[in-house]
Amino acid sequence: MIEMPALADLLDVQELDLQLDRLRNERQSLPELERYKELHTELTSTEKLLGIQRDELRQLELDTDKADGELSILESRLEETEKRLFSGGMSARETENLRIQVAQIRAQKGSAEELVLGLLEKLDPARETVGDTERGMEALEAEKTEIETQIKTDWKRIDAEMARKQGRRDEAVAPVPADLVELYEKLRMSKQGVAIAALGHGVCGGCRLSLSAAEQSEVAASDPPRCVHCRRLLVV
Repeated sequence: MIEMPALADLLDVQELDLQLDRLRNERQSLPELERYKELHTELTSTEKLLGIQRDELRQLELDTDKADGELSILESRLEETEKRLFSGGMSARETENLRIQVAQIRAQKGSAEELVLGLLEKLDPARETVGDTERGMEALEAEKTEIETQIKTDWKRIDAEMARKQGRRDEAVAPVPADLVELYEKLRMSKQGVAIAALGHGVCGGCRLSLSAAEQSEVAASDPPRCVHCRRLLVV
């Protein structure tokens, strides 16, 4: 026969279990956790975007260096060809050929200058874009670090409280018979965490349904006492 003190102890155990449930739920549902996940997603996408932007900037810098180098070559060729043209001492045909070369090189130089200018116009905005994204990423990382610190602080507080509750729970459950604890654990899983309740004024504290006098007598005579409606353990 299950003795009443064991059931009363089990009621204390349940109160501690419910407190532990609330602490576990609090630990898993900190508002900062949702923002932390959002920041992780934002940082991942921002890092990917930054990689693309840096690649584009690097290619733009390479294209600019190449175009600038080609322009320098054309400028040297033009200077050399013009010197030959203006030095004289050539036949009319040679002079005409040099004039044609000078005109061609000048046209090529003009196109090269336009290309370099166009690339330079793109270069500064591209650098600004990369800089903006880098600063945005730094801000996200700073916020993530701050939130991570807050989460760790909250978890440390909750874990310490859970350890205290668990210690009290271990003490409270020690005198309760093992078979009763086993039944209690099974009922907790199927009864939303509430496996045992007090019977007060003919009402089950678990399901809140009234028990008739005959039903109360039936409960008192059963071993262990259980509600006829919800089958929870009852302290009568």
